[in-house]
Formats: sequence, C-alpha cells, structure tokens
Amino acid sequence: MDSKTDDLIQAFVADGNDFSDWVPRYSIAPTDITPIIRERKHSDTGQVTRSIDAAIWDFHPSFMKESKRPQFNARIETVASNGLWKGAFSGARCIVPMRGYYEWSELDQDGKKLKQPHFIHGTGDLLAAASIYTVRKVDDEWVVSTAIITSEARDASGEVHDRMPVFITDDLYDEWLNPAKLATDAEREHLLSLLHQESQDVASTITTYEVDRRVNNSRTADPLDPGLIAPIDDAA
Repeated sequence: MDSKTDDLIQAFVADGNDFSDWVPRYSIAPTDITPIIRERKHSDTGQVTRSIDAAIWDFHPSFMKESKRPQFNARIETVASNGLWKGAFSGARCIVPMRGYYEWSELDQDGKKLKQPHFIHGTGDLLAAASIYTVRKVDDEWVVSTAIITSEARDASGEVHDRMPVFITDDLYDEWLNPAKLATDAEREHLLSLLHQESQDVASTITTYEVDRRVNNSRTADPLDPGLIAPIDDAA
C-alpha cells in the first residue's frame, strides 16, 4: 500500500480492502475506474465495515440494458424518485473522493471556437462527492459502478457550468454511508434535505482557475501528470 492510498483511507476512516494499487489521477473520464468509499453490512457477522473500493464511473444496475451513453451523473432533483437511481439512493450510497473536477467554457480565438478547461476545487486536499453505487455480475465477476450526484451550481463553477457535484463534509459521512435501507419517503426526504444543506455550505468554499487545454483530450493527456491541474500561468 502506498502513502497516497493510506492518506485516502485515513481521510475517510476506511478499512482498506483490495484497492491498494490506487495512485492519484489528475484526469478521470466517464467509464474510467475511480475509488469510492462505501459501507457494507456483512450477512455472516452483522458487522458494518467502511472500505475503499474500485468502481467504474458509469452506473449500470443489473436490470439496465446495455447503453452506449454512460450514466455517470444523477441529478439531486430525481435521485430519490427516478427508477434508475432510487434503489441505490435508498441503500447503496458512497463517496467519490477528489481534489477537484474540470468544467469547460467556450473561447473565440481567431474565429475558432475553443474549449477552455477550468479546474474547480475546494480549500482542502480532498472533496467528498455524494454518490451512489450498484453491483452486478458480469460473467463470473462482481462489478461495482457508480454515479456522482449533481445539483444546480451555487459556487464559482456556476460561472463555467450550471451543474456541480454535491459535496458533503465529514459531519454527514456516517449518515450518508450507513448501509441500512431507507424504507420510507420521509427518510429519503430527510436525507435529501441534509444533502441540499451540506452542498450549499461546501459550495461557498469552491473556487476555479483555468488550466492547460491538453486536459481536453482524455486519450492523450497523461492522467498521472499533476501539471494537468496547475493554473494556466504555472503550466506554461
């Protein structure tokens, strides 16, 4: 286990599990592998453990047919009621840890439309994006996949994009990760209310700056290059 994995585990008080080869990545696109923090109750012992696991950033429950369009974001407005997300919101919630994320604005340069990336981040080392996950069996292997919950942008990212991830603080970790299934509409509405409040509180700490356009191409950008998140003046 490397120091970066250990830092991630310590930040979320997780037990580790098998994702010990995880290293920081500065560009993760939909359908890539991302770490998630989740809690599970073991049927044989009744014990609840919190772990860091690998998940595909493309929510794919077993009942969903194959789709060419990845399902990587779930709107907070419908995550507790839409049939695709409702079951996971009720009993399979997780956290996607991140340093920040990218959004793009459009530039007009010499008559050409260019996409300018922005790195949107908080004041600390890690942000905790409220997310959901699902597990399905593919051949003989159990595959975990996830979607990040989004809301209307209420921070600096609103200058770039109208949506943002829903971020929570450690005050809500225990309740959000609790694997006990939410059985009633009232329970779901209560958790949604907490999510809205937490998201607004964290949003006030979010800022943004421009980064180099090489991050625009996920096929050619080196995901291990920390220069991807350097301010554009520093990256030059």
